[in-house]
Amino acid sequence: MYIAMVASECAPAAKVGGLADVVHGLARELQLRGQSVEVFLPMYDCMRYERISNLKQYWPDLWVPYYEGGCHCEVFHGEVDGLSCYFFRPHSKENFFNRGIYYGHNDDAARFALFSRAVLEFMYKSGRRPDIIHCHDWQTGLVAPMLFEIYQPLGMGHSRICYTLHNVHHQGLTGPHILRQSGLGMHLMDLDKLGDGRHPGAANLMKGGIVYSNFITTVSPRYADEIRHTELGHGLQATLAAHSGKFCGLLNGIDYGSWNPEVDNFIPYRYSFDNFSNKYANKEALRHRLLLQDKFKPIVSVVSRLDQQKGVQLISHALFHALANGAQFVLLGSGTEKSINDHFWALKQRFNDNPDCHIELSFNEELSHMIYAGADMIVIPSAFEPCGLTQIIGMKYGTVPVVRATGGLADTVCDANYSNKPYEERTGFTFDDFSEGALDSALGRAIGLWYKYPRYFNQLATNGMRQDYSWNKSGGDYINIFNHIRA
Repeated sequence: MYIAMVASECAPAAKVGGLADVVHGLARELQLRGQSVEVFLPMYDCMRYERISNLKQYWPDLWVPYYEGGCHCEVFHGEVDGLSCYFFRPHSKENFFNRGIYYGHNDDAARFALFSRAVLEFMYKSGRRPDIIHCHDWQTGLVAPMLFEIYQPLGMGHSRICYTLHNVHHQGLTGPHILRQSGLGMHLMDLDKLGDGRHPGAANLMKGGIVYSNFITTVSPRYADEIRHTELGHGLQATLAAHSGKFCGLLNGIDYGSWNPEVDNFIPYRYSFDNFSNKYANKEALRHRLLLQDKFKPIVSVVSRLDQQKGVQLISHALFHALANGAQFVLLGSGTEKSINDHFWALKQRFNDNPDCHIELSFNEELSHMIYAGADMIVIPSAFEPCGLTQIIGMKYGTVPVVRATGGLADTVCDANYSNKPYEERTGFTFDDFSEGALDSALGRAIGLWYKYPRYFNQLATNGMRQDYSWNKSGGDYINIFNHIRA
């Protein structure tokens, strides 16, 4: 089966968040299962080019329809961790992907609409006819309408589209001009197509992907239920209900080749649940690196993007709770808004000389691995979380997660005290309410167990390490979906 993966990110070359890890991990799993996989990405000027091997110009001048004229694009080919990747560089006065950042521009819809059209134009002109075109999030929401409306009549009727929703909070709302730019008719503004019911006159790119795709997935079973039946659907509840026959939630996995303390090159001491004592050597190394005092205390950690979705007010509160209850606190993250950045910079300055606290406001891949390996607990108090990879990584490293029970966090973390499962299947601490009191209860239980019953705390940690959240199961589920829609 030939699978074309179309996305705005793929780790490690182009990464903002978990989407990049999912595209990378799932593509590698499908490839390991004998499928032919190619990944199609924009060619950002800010990519990590050192992580792309054999990057060469593949198609020097791809003419892509753009409004009443066209846009000339170059297509490059390279390999990212053994994945065959094509990168699209438009040549236009807008400099769509030469802006130093991935997202955050007023014309993001136009940027990714051109990318989507370029991918399909390239497939058409190069004779590629994928069995499956797997698209991700709003940035590629127009691929399905374009395939159906423009390219199927030109002979691309063989391809089927699977569309994965990673975060329906961001839907790609834009004006109807985007249809004219992309060569699509204004009939797509109907409410049963791309027209947005909550914003009259707006086109919803994610809705277009849902309506026109052959199958829709999202990144955890709980999130699939939440976006259909609660306000987390952000207006897409009725659309998802209308297309429920082709919709399901599949839990994301992680790549244990990259996230595994038994083989991790970023940590000083490798370990597993059979030689768990080496985790304490990593704890000592983390303290040494971050200039924390070496005392008998647990390390509470946060590794996160700092924005409202991730519960920044509760992350800030966790710092004070940890320090007040005999724990050390380590944070690695970067803010998405100036006010959030300013708040955490103020905290960093306030606790700069505290021997029990370290705040690192950046993205540092090596340090993130060291924190996972050296910390005792990791706090994830998200307002909502479609899947979440942090808690899965934490469990693999024997770092006990303390999470709010939403989305994929609820699907993966089993509470130490209140679960009806045997203790050997429990993996962390959960809380329901999005409040400081609820977080205090869960984090207090975690710190208390670490001090009073270390044997049971260590069992929680090793329980998590034994869980299998690789791409193995979900990879098989995706192949079943692909075969289903091909049939």
